[in-house]
Amino acid sequence: MKHFTGYELLWLFFVYSFLGWVLETAATTLKQRKFSNRGLVNGPFCVIYGITAVLMSVGLQELKGIWLFVFAAVYATVAEWISGHLIEKIFHERWWDYSERKRNLDGYICVSASVFWGALGYVAVRFGNRFIIFLLTILPYILMRILLLILIVVLFIDVFASVMLLSGKSRNAERWAAADAGIDKVSAKLRKKINNVIERRIRKAYPKAVKTESVKKDAGGVFASGCCFYKIMLLFIIGAFLGDITETIFCRITEGVWMSRSSVVWGPFSIVWGLALALVTLFLYKYKDRSESFLFLTGTLLGGAYEYLCSVFTELVFGKVFWDYSRIPFNLGGRINLLYCFFWGIAAVVWFKRMFPKIEMLIEKIPVVSGKVITWLLLVFMVCNIGVSCMALVRYDERSRENKVSQSIKIENSDKKNDEKDLKAWQKWMDEHYDDAKMKKIYPNAKKA
Repeated sequence: MKHFTGYELLWLFFVYSFLGWVLETAATTLKQRKFSNRGLVNGPFCVIYGITAVLMSVGLQELKGIWLFVFAAVYATVAEWISGHLIEKIFHERWWDYSERKRNLDGYICVSASVFWGALGYVAVRFGNRFIIFLLTILPYILMRILLLILIVVLFIDVFASVMLLSGKSRNAERWAAADAGIDKVSAKLRKKINNVIERRIRKAYPKAVKTESVKKDAGGVFASGCCFYKIMLLFIIGAFLGDITETIFCRITEGVWMSRSSVVWGPFSIVWGLALALVTLFLYKYKDRSESFLFLTGTLLGGAYEYLCSVFTELVFGKVFWDYSRIPFNLGGRINLLYCFFWGIAAVVWFKRMFPKIEMLIEKIPVVSGKVITWLLLVFMVCNIGVSCMALVRYDERSRENKVSQSIKIENSDKKNDEKDLKAWQKWMDEHYDDAKMKKIYPNAKKA
Protein backbone atom coordinates (compact mmCIF):
# COMPACT_ATOMS: atom_id res chain seq x y z
CA MET A 1 0.00 0.00 0.00
CA LYS A 2 1.37 3.41 -0.98
CA HIS A 3 1.71 6.01 1.78
CA PHE A 4 0.99 9.34 0.12
CA THR A 5 2.80 12.36 1.54
CA GLY A 6 0.89 15.48 2.56
CA TYR A 7 2.51 17.29 -0.39
CA GLU A 8 1.19 14.68 -2.83
CA LEU A 9 -2.30 14.62 -1.32
CA LEU A 10 -2.62 18.41 -1.51
CA TRP A 11 -1.65 18.38 -5.17
CA LEU A 12 -4.09 15.56 -5.88
CA PHE A 13 -6.79 17.64 -4.21
CA PHE A 14 -6.08 20.75 -6.28
CA VAL A 15 -5.64 18.90 -9.58
CA TYR A 16 -8.89 16.94 -9.22
CA SER A 17 -10.73 20.02 -7.93
CA PHE A 18 -9.66 21.84 -11.08
CA LEU A 19 -10.53 18.93 -13.37
CA GLY A 20 -13.91 18.66 -11.64
CA TRP A 21 -14.50 22.35 -12.26
CA VAL A 22 -13.57 21.91 -15.94
CA LEU A 23 -15.96 18.96 -16.26
CA GLU A 24 -18.88 20.69 -14.52
CA THR A 25 -18.34 24.01 -16.33
CA ALA A 26 -18.00 22.37 -19.74
CA ALA A 27 -21.12 20.24 -19.27
CA THR A 28 -23.22 23.18 -18.04
CA THR A 29 -21.88 25.55 -20.71
CA LEU A 30 -22.77 23.11 -23.48
CA LYS A 31 -26.21 22.56 -21.99
CA GLN A 32 -27.00 26.24 -21.48
CA ARG A 33 -25.05 27.36 -24.59
CA LYS A 34 -23.20 30.00 -22.56
CA PHE A 35 -20.25 30.00 -20.16
CA SER A 36 -21.16 29.01 -16.61
CA ASN A 37 -18.69 28.95 -13.72
CA ARG A 38 -19.74 25.96 -11.62
CA GLY A 39 -18.71 25.37 -8.04
CA LEU A 40 -19.12 26.91 -4.62
CA VAL A 41 -16.01 29.09 -4.82
CA ASN A 42 -15.27 31.72 -7.45
CA GLY A 43 -11.91 30.21 -8.46
CA PRO A 44 -11.61 27.30 -10.92
CA PHE A 45 -12.14 24.61 -8.30
CA CYS A 46 -14.92 22.18 -7.38
CA VAL A 47 -13.66 21.17 -3.96
CA ILE A 48 -16.02 18.22 -3.59
CA TYR A 49 -14.22 16.53 -6.50
CA GLY A 50 -10.87 17.12 -4.81
CA ILE A 51 -11.99 15.81 -1.43
CA THR A 52 -13.63 12.72 -2.90
CA ALA A 53 -10.65 11.99 -5.17
CA VAL A 54 -8.23 12.15 -2.22
CA LEU A 55 -10.48 9.83 -0.22
CA MET A 56 -10.57 7.35 -3.10
CA SER A 57 -6.82 7.63 -3.73
CA VAL A 58 -6.01 6.71 -0.15
CA GLY A 59 -8.79 4.26 0.58
CA LEU A 60 -9.25 2.40 -2.71
CA GLN A 61 -5.69 2.07 -4.02
CA GLU A 62 -5.63 -1.71 -3.43
CA LEU A 63 -8.81 -2.40 -5.40
CA LYS A 64 -8.98 -3.32 -9.06
CA GLY A 65 -11.59 -4.13 -11.68
CA ILE A 66 -15.27 -4.14 -10.82
CA TRP A 67 -14.67 -3.66 -7.09
CA LEU A 68 -12.80 -0.41 -7.66
CA PHE A 69 -15.67 0.81 -9.82
CA VAL A 70 -18.33 -0.21 -7.25
CA PHE A 71 -16.57 1.34 -4.26
CA ALA A 72 -15.72 4.50 -6.19
CA ALA A 73 -19.40 4.82 -7.10
CA VAL A 74 -20.46 4.32 -3.47
CA TYR A 75 -17.96 6.82 -2.04
CA ALA A 76 -18.73 9.47 -4.67
CA THR A 77 -22.48 9.00 -4.23
CA VAL A 78 -22.22 9.41 -0.45
CA ALA A 79 -20.08 12.54 -0.97
CA GLU A 80 -22.68 13.98 -3.37
CA TRP A 81 -25.51 13.15 -0.98
CA ILE A 82 -23.73 14.82 1.96
CA SER A 83 -22.81 17.86 -0.16
CA GLY A 84 -26.40 18.36 -1.27
CA HIS A 85 -27.67 18.27 2.30
CA LEU A 86 -24.93 20.59 3.58
CA ILE A 87 -25.62 23.15 0.84
CA GLU A 88 -29.31 23.04 1.64
CA LYS A 89 -28.69 23.35 5.37
CA ILE A 90 -26.18 26.22 5.12
CA PHE A 91 -27.49 28.20 2.15
CA HIS A 92 -31.15 27.07 2.25
CA GLU A 93 -30.98 26.15 -1.45
CA ARG A 94 -30.86 23.05 -3.62
CA TRP A 95 -28.33 23.48 -6.42
CA TRP A 96 -29.16 20.28 -8.28
CA ASP A 97 -32.16 18.00 -8.46
CA TYR A 98 -32.30 14.49 -9.96
CA SER A 99 -36.02 14.12 -9.31
CA GLU A 100 -36.72 13.78 -13.05
CA ARG A 101 -34.29 10.85 -13.38
CA LYS A 102 -35.19 7.27 -12.64
CA ARG A 103 -34.06 5.61 -9.41
CA ASN A 104 -33.21 8.77 -7.50
CA LEU A 105 -33.22 9.40 -3.76
CA ASP A 106 -35.04 12.65 -2.96
CA GLY A 107 -33.36 14.26 -5.97
CA TYR A 108 -29.95 14.35 -4.28
CA ILE A 109 -28.49 11.24 -5.92
CA CYS A 110 -29.46 8.82 -8.67
CA VAL A 111 -28.19 5.58 -10.20
CA SER A 112 -27.10 7.08 -13.54
CA ALA A 113 -24.96 9.74 -11.83
CA SER A 114 -23.49 7.12 -9.47
CA VAL A 115 -22.41 4.98 -12.43
CA PHE A 116 -20.71 8.00 -13.98
CA TRP A 117 -18.92 8.86 -10.70
CA GLY A 118 -17.79 5.25 -10.41
CA ALA A 119 -16.22 5.37 -13.89
CA LEU A 120 -14.44 8.65 -13.10
CA GLY A 121 -13.17 7.27 -9.79
CA TYR A 122 -11.86 4.16 -11.52
CA VAL A 123 -9.89 6.21 -14.05
CA ALA A 124 -8.53 8.54 -11.35
CA VAL A 125 -7.28 5.78 -9.03
CA ARG A 126 -5.94 3.46 -11.74
CA PHE A 127 -4.34 6.00 -14.08
CA GLY A 128 -4.75 9.60 -12.96
CA ASN A 129 -2.85 9.39 -9.68
CA ARG A 130 0.14 7.71 -11.27
CA PHE A 131 0.41 10.43 -13.92
CA ILE A 132 0.03 13.29 -11.44
CA ILE A 133 2.68 11.86 -9.08
CA PHE A 134 5.01 11.40 -12.07
CA LEU A 135 4.59 15.06 -13.01
CA LEU A 136 5.40 16.11 -9.45
CA THR A 137 8.69 14.21 -9.60
CA ILE A 138 9.92 15.97 -12.76
CA LEU A 139 8.74 19.51 -11.97
CA PRO A 140 10.92 21.84 -9.82
CA TYR A 141 10.20 20.99 -6.18
CA ILE A 142 10.72 24.50 -4.73
CA LEU A 143 8.57 26.10 -7.40
CA MET A 144 5.78 23.57 -6.84
CA ARG A 145 5.85 24.13 -3.09
CA ILE A 146 5.57 27.90 -3.54
CA LEU A 147 2.72 27.46 -6.00
CA LEU A 148 1.01 25.03 -3.63
CA LEU A 149 1.23 27.52 -0.75
CA ILE A 150 -0.27 30.26 -2.93
CA LEU A 151 -3.13 27.98 -3.98
CA ILE A 152 -3.88 27.07 -0.36
CA VAL A 153 -4.04 30.73 0.73
CA VAL A 154 -6.15 31.80 -2.26
CA LEU A 155 -8.58 28.89 -1.86
CA PHE A 156 -8.98 29.52 1.88
CA ILE A 157 -9.84 33.18 1.28
CA ASP A 158 -12.17 32.26 -1.59
CA VAL A 159 -14.02 29.58 0.40
CA PHE A 160 -14.37 31.77 3.49
CA ALA A 161 -15.66 34.76 1.51
CA SER A 162 -18.05 32.67 -0.59
CA VAL A 163 -19.55 30.89 2.42
CA MET A 164 -19.98 34.13 4.37
CA LEU A 165 -21.62 35.90 1.46
CA LEU A 166 -23.84 33.07 0.28
CA SER A 167 -25.00 32.20 3.78
CA GLY A 168 -26.11 35.79 4.30
CA LYS A 169 -23.85 36.44 7.28
CA SER A 170 -21.99 39.10 5.35
CA ARG A 171 -25.10 41.28 5.38
CA ASN A 172 -24.81 41.73 9.11
CA ALA A 173 -22.62 44.80 9.65
CA GLU A 174 -21.78 43.73 13.18
CA ARG A 175 -19.95 40.69 11.87
CA TRP A 176 -17.85 42.83 9.59
CA ALA A 177 -17.10 45.69 11.97
CA ALA A 178 -15.04 48.44 10.35
CA ALA A 179 -12.54 50.76 12.00
CA ASP A 180 -14.86 53.74 11.58
CA ALA A 181 -18.18 54.69 10.08
CA GLY A 182 -16.67 55.85 6.78
CA ILE A 183 -14.84 52.59 6.16
CA ASP A 184 -17.94 50.70 7.22
CA LYS A 185 -20.00 52.39 4.51
CA VAL A 186 -17.40 51.59 1.86
CA SER A 187 -17.20 48.01 3.12
CA ALA A 188 -20.98 47.64 3.05
CA LYS A 189 -21.14 48.82 -0.57
CA LEU A 190 -18.28 46.53 -1.57
CA ARG A 191 -19.88 43.57 0.19
CA LYS A 192 -23.18 44.22 -1.51
CA LYS A 193 -21.52 44.42 -4.92
CA ILE A 194 -19.50 41.24 -4.41
CA ASN A 195 -22.55 39.48 -3.01
CA ASN A 196 -24.59 40.35 -6.08
CA VAL A 197 -21.83 39.10 -8.38
CA ILE A 198 -21.57 35.77 -6.55
CA GLU A 199 -25.32 35.28 -6.40
CA ARG A 200 -25.63 36.00 -10.13
CA ARG A 201 -22.86 33.46 -10.79
CA ILE A 202 -24.65 30.82 -8.71
CA ARG A 203 -27.92 31.53 -10.51
CA LYS A 204 -26.21 31.02 -13.89
CA ALA A 205 -24.29 27.94 -12.78
CA TYR A 206 -27.29 26.31 -11.12
CA PRO A 207 -30.40 27.58 -12.93
CA LYS A 208 -32.53 24.93 -11.23
CA ALA A 209 -31.45 26.03 -7.75
CA VAL A 210 -34.47 26.63 -5.56
CA LYS A 211 -34.81 28.19 -2.16
CA THR A 212 -35.74 25.89 0.69
CA GLU A 213 -37.17 26.78 4.04
CA SER A 214 -35.80 25.21 7.19
CA VAL A 215 -38.58 23.96 9.40
CA LYS A 216 -37.86 24.63 13.05
CA LYS A 217 -39.54 22.11 15.29
CA ASP A 218 -40.64 23.18 18.71
CA ALA A 219 -38.82 20.87 21.11
CA GLY A 220 -41.15 21.87 23.91
CA GLY A 221 -38.49 21.51 26.57
CA VAL A 222 -37.57 17.98 25.39
CA PHE A 223 -33.89 17.03 25.59
CA ALA A 224 -32.22 15.98 22.31
CA SER A 225 -35.35 16.32 20.19
CA GLY A 226 -35.06 15.15 16.58
CA CYS A 227 -31.67 14.40 15.07
CA CYS A 228 -29.59 16.92 17.03
CA PHE A 229 -26.01 17.11 18.30
CA TYR A 230 -26.75 15.76 21.78
CA LYS A 231 -28.66 12.75 20.51
CA ILE A 232 -25.96 11.84 17.97
CA MET A 233 -23.22 12.13 20.62
CA LEU A 234 -25.10 9.91 23.06
CA LEU A 235 -25.80 7.38 20.31
CA PHE A 236 -22.07 7.33 19.52
CA ILE A 237 -21.29 6.38 23.15
CA ILE A 238 -24.14 3.85 23.29
CA GLY A 239 -23.14 2.33 19.95
CA ALA A 240 -19.50 2.05 20.98
CA PHE A 241 -20.45 0.20 24.17
CA LEU A 242 -23.05 -2.10 22.58
CA GLY A 243 -20.71 -2.85 19.68
CA ASP A 244 -17.92 -3.96 22.00
CA ILE A 245 -20.28 -6.18 24.00
CA THR A 246 -21.74 -7.67 20.82
CA GLU A 247 -18.33 -8.51 19.36
CA THR A 248 -17.11 -9.95 22.67
CA ILE A 249 -20.09 -12.30 22.92
CA PHE A 250 -19.77 -13.20 19.22
CA CYS A 251 -16.12 -14.17 19.72
CA ARG A 252 -17.05 -16.26 22.74
CA ILE A 253 -19.69 -18.15 20.76
CA THR A 254 -17.68 -18.65 17.56
CA GLU A 255 -14.13 -19.08 18.95
CA GLY A 256 -14.85 -20.25 22.47
CA VAL A 257 -12.70 -17.59 24.17
CA TRP A 258 -13.25 -14.29 25.91
CA MET A 259 -11.12 -11.56 24.34
CA SER A 260 -11.01 -7.79 24.32
CA ARG A 261 -12.72 -6.21 21.31
CA SER A 262 -12.29 -2.63 22.50
CA SER A 263 -10.89 0.14 20.29
CA VAL A 264 -9.65 2.19 23.25
CA VAL A 265 -7.55 1.62 26.33
CA TRP A 266 -10.16 2.81 28.85
CA GLY A 267 -13.36 0.79 28.95
CA PRO A 268 -15.32 -1.51 26.61
CA PHE A 269 -15.90 0.79 23.66
CA SER A 270 -15.65 0.04 19.93
CA ILE A 271 -15.12 3.31 18.05
CA VAL A 272 -15.93 1.67 14.73
CA TRP A 273 -19.37 0.64 15.99
CA GLY A 274 -19.97 3.95 17.74
CA LEU A 275 -19.18 5.99 14.65
CA ALA A 276 -21.22 3.63 12.49
CA LEU A 277 -24.29 4.01 14.69
CA ALA A 278 -23.94 7.80 14.92
CA LEU A 279 -23.33 8.24 11.19
CA VAL A 280 -26.09 5.90 10.00
CA THR A 281 -28.55 7.70 12.29
CA LEU A 282 -27.38 11.10 11.07
CA PHE A 283 -27.54 10.14 7.38
CA LEU A 284 -30.65 7.96 7.37
CA TYR A 285 -32.76 9.61 10.08
CA LYS A 286 -35.18 11.08 7.55
CA TYR A 287 -35.46 7.66 5.88
CA LYS A 288 -36.03 5.64 9.06
CA ASP A 289 -39.63 4.96 8.11
CA ARG A 290 -38.74 3.57 4.68
CA SER A 291 -39.10 -0.12 3.88
CA GLU A 292 -36.90 -2.78 5.46
CA SER A 293 -35.51 -3.73 2.05
CA PHE A 294 -34.36 -0.14 1.48
CA LEU A 295 -32.67 0.01 4.89
CA PHE A 296 -31.07 -3.40 4.37
CA LEU A 297 -29.61 -2.53 0.97
CA THR A 298 -28.42 0.89 2.13
CA GLY A 299 -26.93 -0.55 5.31
CA THR A 300 -25.14 -3.29 3.37
CA LEU A 301 -23.53 -0.88 0.90
CA LEU A 302 -22.67 1.86 3.39
CA GLY A 303 -21.53 -0.62 6.05
CA GLY A 304 -19.19 -2.42 3.68
CA ALA A 305 -17.71 0.83 2.36
CA TYR A 306 -17.33 2.19 5.90
CA GLU A 307 -15.62 -0.93 7.27
CA TYR A 308 -13.24 -1.05 4.31
CA LEU A 309 -12.26 2.59 4.84
CA CYS A 310 -11.76 2.04 8.58
CA SER A 311 -9.46 -0.91 7.85
CA VAL A 312 -7.32 1.14 5.47
CA PHE A 313 -7.22 4.13 7.82
CA THR A 314 -6.10 2.16 10.88
CA GLU A 315 -3.43 0.35 8.88
CA LEU A 316 -2.03 3.60 7.45
CA VAL A 317 -2.13 5.54 10.73
CA PHE A 318 -1.22 2.88 13.30
CA GLY A 319 0.60 0.35 11.15
CA LYS A 320 -1.63 -2.43 12.50
CA VAL A 321 -4.28 -4.73 11.03
CA PHE A 322 -7.08 -5.06 13.60
CA TRP A 323 -9.18 -7.57 11.66
CA ASP A 324 -8.52 -9.92 8.79
CA TYR A 325 -11.28 -11.79 6.95
CA SER A 326 -8.95 -13.57 4.52
CA ARG A 327 -10.17 -16.99 5.70
CA ILE A 328 -13.83 -16.13 5.21
CA PRO A 329 -15.31 -16.74 1.72
CA PHE A 330 -16.19 -13.77 -0.52
CA ASN A 331 -13.79 -11.37 1.20
CA LEU A 332 -12.18 -8.31 -0.34
CA GLY A 333 -8.50 -8.09 0.61
CA GLY A 334 -9.36 -9.46 4.04
CA ARG A 335 -10.86 -6.07 4.95
CA ILE A 336 -14.54 -6.89 4.41
CA ASN A 337 -16.57 -9.92 3.41
CA LEU A 338 -20.03 -10.47 1.99
CA LEU A 339 -21.43 -12.12 5.11
CA TYR A 340 -20.46 -9.25 7.40
CA CYS A 341 -21.74 -6.72 4.85
CA PHE A 342 -25.10 -8.46 5.15
CA PHE A 343 -24.75 -8.13 8.93
CA TRP A 344 -24.44 -4.36 8.46
CA GLY A 345 -27.65 -4.40 6.45
CA ILE A 346 -29.47 -6.48 9.05
CA ALA A 347 -28.13 -4.19 11.79
CA ALA A 348 -29.56 -1.15 9.97
CA VAL A 349 -33.02 -2.75 9.82
CA VAL A 350 -32.96 -3.88 13.46
CA TRP A 351 -31.66 -0.50 14.59
CA PHE A 352 -34.27 1.70 12.91
CA LYS A 353 -37.24 -0.66 13.18
CA ARG A 354 -36.68 -2.08 16.68
CA MET A 355 -34.03 -0.43 18.81
CA PHE A 356 -33.87 3.24 17.79
CA PRO A 357 -37.48 4.21 18.66
CA LYS A 358 -37.06 2.85 22.21
CA ILE A 359 -33.61 4.34 22.79
CA GLU A 360 -34.73 7.67 21.33
CA MET A 361 -37.66 7.74 23.72
CA LEU A 362 -35.38 7.03 26.70
CA ILE A 363 -32.89 9.74 25.66
CA GLU A 364 -35.64 12.34 25.29
CA LYS A 365 -36.89 11.58 28.81
CA ILE A 366 -33.61 12.83 30.31
CA PRO A 367 -33.95 16.30 31.90
CA VAL A 368 -32.55 18.99 29.60
CA VAL A 369 -29.83 20.36 31.92
CA SER A 370 -28.76 16.93 33.16
CA GLY A 371 -28.69 15.58 29.61
CA LYS A 372 -26.41 18.34 28.37
CA VAL A 373 -24.03 17.97 31.32
CA ILE A 374 -23.88 14.18 30.94
CA THR A 375 -23.30 14.43 27.19
CA TRP A 376 -20.42 16.89 27.52
CA LEU A 377 -18.80 14.88 30.31
CA LEU A 378 -18.99 11.69 28.25
CA LEU A 379 -17.72 13.53 25.18
CA VAL A 380 -14.69 14.93 27.03
CA PHE A 381 -13.97 11.47 28.48
CA MET A 382 -14.18 9.82 25.07
CA VAL A 383 -11.98 12.46 23.40
CA CYS A 384 -9.31 11.92 26.06
CA ASN A 385 -9.78 8.15 25.76
CA ILE A 386 -9.30 8.23 21.99
CA GLY A 387 -6.32 10.57 22.31
CA VAL A 388 -4.51 8.35 24.83
CA SER A 389 -5.37 5.24 22.78
CA CYS A 390 -3.93 6.77 19.61
CA MET A 391 -0.72 7.68 21.43
CA ALA A 392 -0.48 4.18 22.90
CA LEU A 393 -0.99 2.58 19.47
CA VAL A 394 1.55 4.86 17.81
CA ARG A 395 4.10 4.04 20.51
CA TYR A 396 3.22 0.34 20.24
CA ASP A 397 4.04 0.49 16.54
CA GLU A 398 7.26 2.43 17.22
CA ARG A 399 8.43 -0.21 19.71
CA SER A 400 7.78 -3.00 17.23
CA ARG A 401 9.88 -1.17 14.64
CA GLU A 402 12.64 -0.50 17.18
CA ASN A 403 12.71 -4.14 18.27
CA LYS A 404 12.93 -5.28 14.67
CA VAL A 405 15.85 -2.93 13.97
CA SER A 406 17.65 -3.84 17.20
CA GLN A 407 17.35 -7.55 16.43
CA SER A 408 18.69 -7.10 12.91
CA ILE A 409 21.75 -5.01 13.85
CA LYS A 410 22.20 -6.26 17.45
CA ILE A 411 22.45 -2.94 19.27
CA GLU A 412 24.74 -2.96 22.32
CA ASN A 413 23.36 -2.27 25.81
CA SER A 414 25.07 1.12 25.96
CA ASP A 415 23.37 2.16 22.74
CA LYS A 416 20.00 1.05 24.13
CA LYS A 417 20.50 3.23 27.19
CA ASN A 418 21.27 6.20 24.97
CA ASP A 419 18.13 5.51 22.96
CA GLU A 420 16.07 5.46 26.17
CA LYS A 421 17.47 8.87 27.12
CA ASP A 422 16.40 10.24 23.73
CA LEU A 423 12.77 9.23 24.30
CA LYS A 424 10.27 12.02 24.78
CA ALA A 425 8.20 12.32 27.94
CA TRP A 426 5.02 10.97 26.34
CA GLN A 427 6.92 7.97 24.93
CA LYS A 428 8.36 7.10 28.35
CA TRP A 429 4.90 7.43 29.92
CA MET A 430 3.39 5.13 27.29
CA ASP A 431 6.18 2.57 27.75
CA GLU A 432 5.55 2.57 31.49
CA HIS A 433 1.74 2.36 31.46
CA TYR A 434 1.02 0.62 28.15
CA ASP A 435 3.83 -1.82 27.43
CA ASP A 436 3.63 -4.57 24.80
CA ALA A 437 2.05 -7.09 27.18
CA LYS A 438 -0.80 -4.75 28.08
CA MET A 439 -1.36 -3.66 24.48
CA LYS A 440 -1.54 -7.29 23.33
CA LYS A 441 -4.18 -7.90 25.97
CA ILE A 442 -6.24 -4.90 24.83
CA TYR A 443 -5.73 -5.58 21.11
CA PRO A 444 -5.23 -9.36 20.84
CA ASN A 445 -5.97 -9.50 17.10
CA ALA A 446 -3.76 -6.57 16.10
CA LYS A 447 -0.87 -7.61 13.91
CA LYS A 448 1.88 -5.80 12.06
CA ALA A 449 0.78 -4.52 8.65
